[in-house]
Amino acid sequence: MTIEQLAFYVISATALLSALLVVSLKNFVRSIFLFFLTLFSMAGLFVFALADFVAVTQLVIYVGGVLVLMIFAFLLSNRELLNNPEASEQSGFLHYLPGITVSVVFLGVLLMVLLKLDPGEFQWIQQSKENTLKPTDNTIHYLGINIMTRYLLPFEVVSVLLLMALIGAAHLARKEKEQ
Repeated sequence: MTIEQLAFYVISATALLSALLVVSLKNFVRSIFLFFLTLFSMAGLFVFALADFVAVTQLVIYVGGVLVLMIFAFLLSNRELLNNPEASEQSGFLHYLPGITVSVVFLGVLLMVLLKLDPGEFQWIQQSKENTLKPTDNTIHYLGINIMTRYLLPFEVVSVLLLMALIGAAHLARKEKEQ
C-alpha cells in the first residue's frame, strides 16, 4: 500500500465517521464542529480527485462561510439550549421515526435506480472513459467554462442556498426575546 492510498483511506474514514457522528450526536455544538471536520475531509478527497479548485472553494465557501454562520447563529440565538442541553431532547423511537422513514425510502429509490442502470446506455459515461485528467492539466480553465455555460443553473442554485443561509443566520441572530 502506497502513502497516497493510506492517506486516501484515512481521509475517507474521517469523512464517513465524522458525518455519522454529526447526525447521531445530540450535542449541537459538537455536531457543528464535527461538520467542520466532515467538510474539511471532503476538501481533501477533492484534492485526490484532482479537483483542486473545488477543494479550495469548498474550504472558502462552506468551511469559512456557511459553517461560521451556523456557529454564530447558534451561539447568538439559543442560550437556553447552551445552558441546559438535556432540556430540549426528546427520547423514544417515535422521535426518530420520520427521519428513519425518509432515509429508508431514499435508500430504496437509490438501490432501485442502481439496479436498473446500464452504464452502456449513457454517452457521457462512454466519453468520460476516454477523457482522463492528468495532474498537469489546467482544470480551472475547463471548470470556469463549464460553470458559466453547461452548469450555470446548479451554480445559481448554490448561490441561492448560500443567500438563504446568510438570511437565516441574520434572522436567528436578531430574534427577539419572548416574554
